[in-house]
Amino acid sequence: MRKYVLNPIAIALLAMSSMATQAGELIINTDASDPAPKAAWQQMADGFMKENPDVKIKINTFDHEGFKTSIRNFLTANPPDVVTWYAGNRMAPFVNANLFEDVSDVWAKEGLKEKLKSANSAMTINGKQYGVPYTYYQWGVYYNKSVFNKHGIAVPTNWDDLVKSSAKLKAAGVTPFAIGTKALWPTGGWFDYMNMRVNGYQFHMDLTSGKVPYTDKRVAAVFDKWDQLVKPGYYLSNHASIDWQDALPALVKGEAAMYLMGNFAVDPLKKAGMTNDTLGFFQFPKINNVPMAEDAPTDTAHIPAKAKNKVDAKRFLAYMARADVQTQVNATLLQLPVNNGSKVGDDPFLQAGFKMLSNASGLGQFYDRDAPAEMAKAGMEGFQRYMVKPEQRAEILKGLEAVRQRVYK
Repeated sequence: MRKYVLNPIAIALLAMSSMATQAGELIINTDASDPAPKAAWQQMADGFMKENPDVKIKINTFDHEGFKTSIRNFLTANPPDVVTWYAGNRMAPFVNANLFEDVSDVWAKEGLKEKLKSANSAMTINGKQYGVPYTYYQWGVYYNKSVFNKHGIAVPTNWDDLVKSSAKLKAAGVTPFAIGTKALWPTGGWFDYMNMRVNGYQFHMDLTSGKVPYTDKRVAAVFDKWDQLVKPGYYLSNHASIDWQDALPALVKGEAAMYLMGNFAVDPLKKAGMTNDTLGFFQFPKINNVPMAEDAPTDTAHIPAKAKNKVDAKRFLAYMARADVQTQVNATLLQLPVNNGSKVGDDPFLQAGFKMLSNASGLGQFYDRDAPAEMAKAGMEGFQRYMVKPEQRAEILKGLEAVRQRVYK
């Protein structure tokens, strides 16, 4: 029998070739260019590679605007293995264009329908899941406890309580709601909550995806309720000329009692002098008998349909869905984990938000994410105009319907 002997160099080359075949490279494109998100993504990558030494992760970080304009190009031409994006209607165009991979198998294997329960509807299209959410933050009503105590106001648990409390505050010389609408988007939060509380989550998603006319009687019903706050003057009178930050001092000083806003408002309110003893939070109250959905802008990760390394990409999505990973990542982000088995720190606002969102029936992504850009701009302009001149409501809604018919062709 003839013997073949490999020299040491050949053996080394074979070993290196074998290692290259076994090791996988995972390319991730993100818009996590701000310090905390960038650190959080590196944290996830490092943690995953430590547990999976056969995979090497490369993160490509884009600035926010550059990412928005380039994502469709790289999804079609040179796709990464994982890409960050957003839930709900912002995800839908890429799903409908077959650019995002169906990852229902990851959800089934990891039991994510229960663990990520509040985000199910926002991640599901036609019964299939197309990504994994890893962080979000709550919206709700922040209030001045000292003002409530002084005027004998209890935390409202339903719409009638809210309207009655607002009337009592107004009579005492306190503006019930702080708001600044110069930048328009705060009006979107108000419309989201009014519509989700009057008509429910699915109707709101149908409206923002163009399936329902703005002249529909169910939309009119939203404004019938909103009239009860707008017409008596329960908002800061100069709200159209100030930004959201400019309205914060009214709440701090007790000139206004409440503020519907995202949890990012807590830090500037505390820097302005409020404490956990003077600042409170409550869920936007029930109006009609519909399940309680919430606005919770949700950051997500997806696998492009043309990704080269889908096997390791699915392993990474399963990793980032874990309760312990989301606990750690959101401690860095100072936001909330979506996995309801995760833990949050002792911050009372994060604790309240985690409990509220974990039990939400659905998650809106905010009006200017759920609606296309042209519709969102027109909608928020219309909402602001309505809040200044409620008598023009019918004309405003007719105008929004004309935009809807043009945008959703």
